[in-house]
Amino acid sequence: MRRSLTTLHVILAGFFFPLALMFALTGGLYTFGIKGGYVERSIPVTVEQMPGDTLTAWVGIVERELAKVSVAVPSGSAGLKKAGTSMELEWTGVRRDVVLRPTGVPLQLDLVIKDTDRWRHLVQLHKAKGSYLAKTISMFWAASLVLLAISGLIIAFSAPAFRRLAIPAAGAGLATFVAYLLLG
Repeated sequence: MRRSLTTLHVILAGFFFPLALMFALTGGLYTFGIKGGYVERSIPVTVEQMPGDTLTAWVGIVERELAKVSVAVPSGSAGLKKAGTSMELEWTGVRRDVVLRPTGVPLQLDLVIKDTDRWRHLVQLHKAKGSYLAKTISMFWAASLVLLAISGLIIAFSAPAFRRLAIPAAGAGLATFVAYLLLG
């Protein structure tokens, strides 16, 4: 059993190492405010009537205007939020975010297209703003991370020399986790 677990551990570690590195770097640097950036452009949009508070109407306007300039819609989800006395749409994704907002001029909206730079692209993947495939790979990575920890502990507890290291390490990890929960 130990050999099978070691084999599984090695395969998962090797396969997911690039993803692990990306998640560690993007998550770690994000905590210090390093999030990457955008290249923005703005397109004026004239409408026959304001879209109100229906998400479908706002999304329809964005889809139509993006198609006019041959830009793909963002890969994530769209949502409406209150902006002063009106609404605005935010639609996020890996490659771009889009904001559609009123301008203060009747029947005029501003469509802001924010294309991600390379680092922001990775951060957006980390934040699950990608495609269904990207989210599925991330879920497999999350499950594999748990399997890596479990298999590593089982391997450690099955060998006396490693057991002496694993027990205090697990205790220190548990104490750190409790402190993290209480003091965080």
